[in-house]
Amino acid sequence: MRPPEEEIRRLVAEWIKKADLDFSTSVRLMAEREFRDIVVFHAQQAVEKYLKALLTRHQTEFPKTHVIRRLLLLLQPVEPTLADALEDANWLSPFGVDIRYPADFPETLPGDEARAVELARRVKSAVMTVLDPYVSGA
Repeated sequence: MRPPEEEIRRLVAEWIKKADLDFSTSVRLMAEREFRDIVVFHAQQAVEKYLKALLTRHQTEFPKTHVIRRLLLLLQPVEPTLADALEDANWLSPFGVDIRYPADFPETLPGDEARAVELARRVKSAVMTVLDPYVSGA
């Protein structure tokens, strides 16, 4: 049986790996206009998973949710400065699930894909500043 800290570190690394895949997907597809919805979806997914990685690191339980604000509220007690700084990432929330269904999604406009990727990049940078030393065991 693994020590609890080792198990938490493993789970955090898994969340990061999944978030990195979503982030990379959004970046790679950004140049293709017809993929705008897919870009913002994967950017939202990346943000959600980076935040869940950080919550996991702090052993803060979270519900199954795609609402970024809910995750930031849970993060507030353990990382208040970071949670406040990333509040604008909540703009991505409607793109997490609603966009996946025809006739029931927010419209993406030209430029939304760039905004989405930039928000995901900011969240990734902020979260990984905290998590890199933890995951590496430093």
